[in-house]
Amino acid sequence: MDIAIVGGGAAGFFAAIAAKENYPEACVVIFEKSNKLLAKVKVSGGGRCNVTNGCTSIRELVEAYPRGKKQLKKAFRIFNTAHTMQWFEDRGVPLMTEKDGRVFPASQNSQTIIDCFMGETERLDITIEMGCGIDAIRQVGDRVALDFAAEDASSKTFDKVIVATGGSPKKSGLLWLEGLGHQIVEPIPSLFTFNMPDESVTKLMGIAVEKTWVSIQGTKLKSDGPLLITHWGMSGPVILKLSAFGARTLFDLGYEFNIQVNWVQIQNQDVVMDELKNIVYAYSGKRLVNRRPYSLPERLWIYLLEKCDLSMDKKWGELGKSGMNRLVNVLTHDVYRVAGKTTFKEEFVTCGGVSLESIDFNTMQSKACKNLYFAGELMDVDGVTGGYNFQAAWTTGFIAGQLQ
Repeated sequence: MDIAIVGGGAAGFFAAIAAKENYPEACVVIFEKSNKLLAKVKVSGGGRCNVTNGCTSIRELVEAYPRGKKQLKKAFRIFNTAHTMQWFEDRGVPLMTEKDGRVFPASQNSQTIIDCFMGETERLDITIEMGCGIDAIRQVGDRVALDFAAEDASSKTFDKVIVATGGSPKKSGLLWLEGLGHQIVEPIPSLFTFNMPDESVTKLMGIAVEKTWVSIQGTKLKSDGPLLITHWGMSGPVILKLSAFGARTLFDLGYEFNIQVNWVQIQNQDVVMDELKNIVYAYSGKRLVNRRPYSLPERLWIYLLEKCDLSMDKKWGELGKSGMNRLVNVLTHDVYRVAGKTTFKEEFVTCGGVSLESIDFNTMQSKACKNLYFAGELMDVDGVTGGYNFQAAWTTGFIAGQLQ
């Protein structure tokens, strides 16, 4: 049996290895259009490669996927995070799980994962051909033909083809699949940070607040978690989650909107007011700057005092009702203007791609073209940061590699 894998990224390699292990006598070839293999694996997690997430509850796991949640719930019963961790451990790659659930190779180096994949393809005698872009896919009887981009390259036919080319930033990059009868969901960015060019909060770059609530005014979008202030605006898990779950809404808004930050992750203002009253009672003679509520970072607390037009030297006992109200408001309803986005590091993630309506998720086979399968971010599936996108790649690659 002749099997082609289109795409030399995470999903492509995983699918190729699964296919060869399931069909040892088959000839398996990976076609990669560029001169780089496993590029996203290399840069993931700041070069450490966040291979998956430590969450083993499928019910909780699927909540990390703005798109594909329903389909992945079934797929994770076949191959999930526990399977992924065992897969790497069985191949001599020890893993470590951090407090936030992210899983990395114990080496803290993405090259370990790349070496594992390259070693497996060599062991299994999987062929890799680089600089081989695909122009078109055609059904030829029960076989699938690949037309190559190079002028002097002739078409080749295969018994099975798995497409794992990764996310495309534009629909034009998916027209070759639309022409086969697949529905294409317009690709747009997901997993990005917020730019705030006109907000002075950027002078606090580097400050992280572990517990926040952030909502987008005029929408139902809200999220909680750690927030990081950057030199261009805001980032951190809470912002990245908002960008993923709100990808289409924020695209429609032209990436210009107001966010409301709750710096203390307490939505009931009366509770916050009571906390401030307790401070006034216990530390009335102390200066505002010397007694920070909720252990807020010092530079942030000074910034918020300035925003409330309150002197750092004012004593807590001198605040008065007006000062208390201003503080409660800035702690729970602090507003900032967003004007633009920035891709999260080098880890470009798309919302959109081949519609899940065009794919049988039990097998990952195309509903429009027999013996054609899909894996990875090429599909309209994406997750938040934390190893979830790689897990979707491993899961769909593993299932596609069954070639059922």
